[in-house]
Amino acid sequence: MSQNVQTAEATTKPGAVKETIEIVKTIVYALAIALVIRVLLFQPFTIPSASMEPNLLVGDYLIVSKYSYGYSRHSIPFSPPLFEGRLFERAPKRGDVIVFKLPSDEKKDYIKRLIGLPGDRVEMRQGVLYINGEPVKRQTVASGTEQSPYGYERTVTQIRETFPGGKSFLTADAAETDMDNTPEFVVPEGHYFFMGDNRDNSLDSRVGQDAGGVGFVPAENLQGKAQVILLSWDQASLFQPWTWVTRARPGRFFQLVK
Repeated sequence: MSQNVQTAEATTKPGAVKETIEIVKTIVYALAIALVIRVLLFQPFTIPSASMEPNLLVGDYLIVSKYSYGYSRHSIPFSPPLFEGRLFERAPKRGDVIVFKLPSDEKKDYIKRLIGLPGDRVEMRQGVLYINGEPVKRQTVASGTEQSPYGYERTVTQIRETFPGGKSFLTADAAETDMDNTPEFVVPEGHYFFMGDNRDNSLDSRVGQDAGGVGFVPAENLQGKAQVILLSWDQASLFQPWTWVTRARPGRFFQLVK
């Protein structure tokens, strides 16, 4: 009887080891596939601030295409210094909404709208955007009041801007600020100029890196183009599962980023 038990144990051990190896292989394959998708195809991104309102809201969960502009070291998690520049580079278009690494702190991801291409001259005059000396076409769409971050009500105007190439999108104008009047910026070669759609609540390329802003963004820092709002929640909490339903914005699910 004792001999039979020992034999049974001996025959089950190789099977258990084989099963463990298969589980480990499955996990490794899954991680490898996820890494390939993350590096070459798509990246999730959550909107953390109001700088892109009214088009993107805090709590929007986006899908960003990594292949749109080619690949740089920033396409890989933790941005390892494996190579410089971009592989299979494709130039972005003015008006694209792009996720990029902040030039002054490459651990941080930012999302803004591309305004200025290399060689462009960009300027704000009394809240009007000028590109290469010409004002961007504007049309007032709506006006209303909202609660400011400082507790008082303010008037917010939605303005539709249309670039010469036909790209059209909404911007928000809430107040007169120093950002409404800027010097003329000349975008250097190999760099881009970005602005938030919420023009009075966006620390973007209108503010230099030495002042805590974005400044000009090197082409290498571009990560991908925001394509789709996959899901959206208004202050849902991970530790309060019921808010995943009560705080959902289903009207924003699967919406293309404009």
